[in-house]
Amino acid sequence: MQTRKRLQPTPYGDRFRIVHIQNSNAFSGGEPKVFGDERGYFFESYNEERFRAETGIETRFVQDNESKSRYGVLRGLHFQRPPHAQAKLVRVVRGRVLDVAVDIRSGSPTYGKYVAIELSEDNHRQLFLPRGMAHGFVVLSDEAIFQYKCDNLYHPESEGAIAWNDPTIGINWGIAEGDIILSERDKHNPTLAEIGEVFTYGK
Repeated sequence: MQTRKRLQPTPYGDRFRIVHIQNSNAFSGGEPKVFGDERGYFFESYNEERFRAETGIETRFVQDNESKSRYGVLRGLHFQRPPHAQAKLVRVVRGRVLDVAVDIRSGSPTYGKYVAIELSEDNHRQLFLPRGMAHGFVVLSDEAIFQYKCDNLYHPESEGAIAWNDPTIGINWGIAEGDIILSERDKHNPTLAEIGEVFTYGK
């Protein structure tokens, strides 16, 4: 059984990191410039024009979501099926998580490969996931508040998921398996091979 390789991020611009997939910028995460003083801090968490200029990605977000989870909670790996597929821009406003995206586009040179990046309230890093990725995260701190922007509205009838521990993907979640807390649904998600073709590379 072949385990998929993890992809490594590379620097890009002054705010974003890029993971090169399919010879293009498939994932981007960024650390904004933070202005801090004795009162606290201020930073711009999203600027559409700058995001477009630095990444070349054209998208319009229409829904914001937030979740709160305790240590060991693993949510994923989730996606929304076409025609309601979603791109996401995710970040953490409290605590720390390991955030994971898996390429599930059939025919992609990086099909089944993943990227994992730590997002935290301290690094203020963000991760952009285009459509065709399965997404999940695990909480590394006592508690975490996770926020994400979506470019399509939630449609429960289009929900999809793959197993967090699919051996062909081989994700290292960074904590002991015995510490992982799953929803009942996520305990029974199918493997990548079992979901069949959901997204097609280049479409």
